Amino acid sequence: MQLRTHVPKPLHGLSRAAYARLGQATRSFRALPDFIVIGGQRCGTTSLFKNIAEHPQVLRPGIEKGIDYYSLYPERGIDWYRGNFPVRGLARLRTLRHGEPQVFEACTYYMFHPFAIERIAKDLPDVKLVAMLRDPVERAFSAYKHEFARGFETEPDFVRALELEDARLEGEVERMAADPTYESHAHRHHAYRARGQYAEQLERVFAHFPREQVFVCDSESYFAQPAEQYRDLTRFLGLEDYLPARFDQFNARPSKPMPEEARARLVEHYAPHDRALTELLGRQPGWISV
Repeated sequence: MQLRTHVPKPLHGLSRAAYARLGQATRSFRALPDFIVIGGQRCGTTSLFKNIAEHPQVLRPGIEKGIDYYSLYPERGIDWYRGNFPVRGLARLRTLRHGEPQVFEACTYYMFHPFAIERIAKDLPDVKLVAMLRDPVERAFSAYKHEFARGFETEPDFVRALELEDARLEGEVERMAADPTYESHAHRHHAYRARGQYAEQLERVFAHFPREQVFVCDSESYFAQPAEQYRDLTRFLGLEDYLPARFDQFNARPSKPMPEEARARLVEHYAPHDRALTELLGRQPGWISV
């Protein structure tokens, strides 16, 4: 019989509080993550999360895919964080026929948050990190649509939202540094351009983790050749060979095309950032034509 490692959807709302209490009561028996998907937002991380969670050696958090401990809730402490993951003994039983279990979470804010990576390195210096990137031009518009649909963005014009970004973000990192409990709405929800400046984010990752602990892929390559990319990731994680039955794409948000004015501005803005990323990785990301 297969043991479930997350709350079934019909019970999800009803049991959230009870599950959280159970997790905290049994936290000393629970595992910490072996790897973390650190982002980025609107880059295909939900699809990657669902695909990797299908692997028979991999166990996800009990309720949410991402816990946001290292970005939003560091004051709650590592024991609180541990309480969100599976019990070690049950995890080994769950993966008994396949090898040692690996536990993970996926949080799309960790890579962009200015202090999350440093916090992860302090607590989990041996953890492996997985970064998923996407064409930053398309990502910016996708993020805007996502935030607007959820009510976190009230500006109906994407071009205007881009024009407001610098003013919205001004001083927010300094406020976050001064108060670890401060949650910046603008930094989290309105950084449409800044979140696509991948090189500077990965430089911060590499400042705290050796490169051999970091796997960087991009959604263009992943969705074009999912089996090949998935095999590369599972080998990086040290998992046995396995392929999901299918590779679906989740959380796509169809809409009218991006305004051409916005596209032109973003293409110009990201040109030096993409060059820096290519130099940092030693290869061109999948969205850049050779």
